[in-house]
Amino acid sequence: MNLVVVSNRVSRGKPNEPITGGLAAALLPVVEKTGAIWVGSSGRVRDGNLKEPFAEVEALGAGALAMLDLPAAHYGGYYEGFANSALWPALHSRADLIRASHEDYASYREVNAFMARALLRFRKPDSAFWIQDYHFLALGAELRDLGVAQPIGFFLHTPWPTRAVISGVPHHRALIEAMLAYDLIGFQTEEDCENFLSYVKNDLDLAVRDGVVISSSGRTRAAVFPIGIDPQKFAQQATKAMTHPDVTRLRRSLNGEKLAIGVDRLDYSKGLGNRIKAFDRMWTIQPGLKRAVSLLQIATPSRGAIEAYGNLASEVAKLVTDVNGVHGEVDWTPIRYLNKGFGQGVLAGLYRTAQVGVVTPLKDGMNLVAKEYVAAQNPDDPGVLVLSKFAGAANELDAALLVNPHDIDGMARTIASAVAMPLTERRTRWEAMMAKLNGHTIQQWFADFIEALQDTHSTGDAALPEPRTMWPRRTADLAARYH
Repeated sequence: MNLVVVSNRVSRGKPNEPITGGLAAALLPVVEKTGAIWVGSSGRVRDGNLKEPFAEVEALGAGALAMLDLPAAHYGGYYEGFANSALWPALHSRADLIRASHEDYASYREVNAFMARALLRFRKPDSAFWIQDYHFLALGAELRDLGVAQPIGFFLHTPWPTRAVISGVPHHRALIEAMLAYDLIGFQTEEDCENFLSYVKNDLDLAVRDGVVISSSGRTRAAVFPIGIDPQKFAQQATKAMTHPDVTRLRRSLNGEKLAIGVDRLDYSKGLGNRIKAFDRMWTIQPGLKRAVSLLQIATPSRGAIEAYGNLASEVAKLVTDVNGVHGEVDWTPIRYLNKGFGQGVLAGLYRTAQVGVVTPLKDGMNLVAKEYVAAQNPDDPGVLVLSKFAGAANELDAALLVNPHDIDGMARTIASAVAMPLTERRTRWEAMMAKLNGHTIQQWFADFIEALQDTHSTGDAALPEPRTMWPRRTADLAARYH
C-alpha cells in the first residue's frame, strides 16, 4: 500500500527544531518508519492562479515530505479565518468565540480543493489517503469529485463537540455532509465519536448502524483511535537530555526546590489562566510551599494575528507578572514563563527534571504532553502528573491526579498533594500509566487505523450500489469559485 498522509503543515523534525503541537510529533515517526508520503503546506503562500500546484519533496527516513505553497488569496480566510476562528473554537466548545464570514468559508473550501488537486500527483493504484485534522474536513469530498476511488480516511486530533455547539459553525451541515465522503473517520474518545454520530442521526436524519453511517453517498464508519506516543524512545531521549546545557542549567538553578512544569501552545483551550491562578492560590493557602516549589511554564505563541490569541497573550503575561509580584522574593521567582518552543529532546529532559507535570486544559482532544511527561520520568523516582479530566488522555491515564480545571481551589490542593506525594505512591501511579502507554503506542495507533481503513473501504465497496466517485458536494452558490 502507498500511504499518503495529509495535514495543514509539514514539520521537518530536525533534532533541535521546536515542534509545536501533538500532530507533528505523532506523524514524524510514522513517516520515517513506514515509507509514507506526508503532504502539507510549506508555510509559504504564492500569488497567481496556481491551478497546477507545485510540491517540494524531500526524503525523511523511509518516507518523504511534500510541501506546497498555498494560494495567497485564500490562505488567510482558510487558516486564520474559518479553520481557527470558526472551527477551532467550536471544536473546543467555545461557541462564544466563533467568528467567520461567508468569504472565509469559501476560502476554506478553495484550499481544500487546491490540496485535492495537488494530491493527484501522489495517487497510485494502491494508494490510500489519510487526512489529518479540522483544516481538511472537506478534502475527502474534493478528492471524490476528482474521481479518487481509493480508500480515504480522516482523523480528528481535536475534540468533537455536542450538536448544539457545532451547529453554531456557519455551513456546518454542508461540512458534515462532505465528511461522509471519507470511508473512515477516527476520533480520540468515545464521547467525540458519539457527539458526531448524534449530529448525523438527528440533524442529517441518517441511519447509523454499529458506528457506520448509511447515506446516499455510501457507507462511512466512525470509530475511536486514541493517539499514542513511542514511550520507550521518549524515555531514552529524556535520559540522554539530562546532560543538555538547557537542562543542566535548570537543575542547577533550582537550589533543591521542587519544580512543576507546564508545556502548551498559547491557546485559550489550554487553561493557562486558571493554572496560574491555581498556583497563586496554592502559595496563598500554603505559604510553606513558597521557595519549596516553582512553576516552569513554556507557552509557545501561535495564531497571533487572531484577536482572541492576542488578548490571551496579554492576559497570561499580566497574570504571571501579578503572581510573581505578590509571591516572589529578591532571590526567588515563583513562575518562570517562557514564550518559545523547544525541541523534543530538550523537552524530554525538562519533563524528567520536574517533580510535577501540570496538564490542565479546559478541553483537549488527547494532549500528548501528558503522555510525554509520564514517559520521561525516572522509574526510580518518578514525578506526578496532574491532569485535567477534560483532556482525552484522562481516559487512559486514570492513575494521574485528575482535576477540574475550572476549580481553582481544587487544583491548588491537588498540586500541593502532588508535591508531597510519597515515593511508593508515585511509583505505583507511574507504573500503571506506563503500562497504558506501552499498550497504546503511536505504532499501534497507526496500524489500527490503517487496518480499519482498508477493512472499511473493502466492505463499503462490496455494499455500494454505485461507485464512490459520485460526490456532488458543493453548494450551488460556491461551486463556481472552487476551480
